[in-house]
Amino acid sequence: QVQLVESGGGLVQAGGSLRLSCAASGSIDSINSMGWFRQAPGKQRELVAAISSRGPTRYADSVKGRLTISRGNAKNTVNLQMNSLTPEDTAVYYCAARKRWQLGLIGDEYDYWGQGTQVTVSS
Repeated sequence: QVQLVESGGGLVQAGGSLRLSCAASGSIDSINSMGWFRQAPGKQRELVAAISSRGPTRYADSVKGRLTISRGNAKNTVNLQMNSLTPEDTAVYYCAARKRWQLGLIGDEYDYWGQGTQVTVSS
């Protein structure tokens, strides 16, 4: 089993930056690709960014050029650097991990989930 713990959320003004981190523990050797999702009040959960264990990344159109996903030096970490934040980025952000190495683009493709961290961007 794998446990994922997110950190780095908080309150920031529009135009500001935040860096989210996710650390996995447990059977981390089973993890290959990872991703970040978000869910705003009244909206469906959506993919923000994903990264394959072999390097390729994928971003939602709404965050391209502003958010960057990266794996840490340790296999069990993934980060999300968020710049030029807008109020529309306000949501709970979830870290997810999957056993397969290919990019996962929807939630059902992921095997493990964190509890989420709140990001609030004020105008």
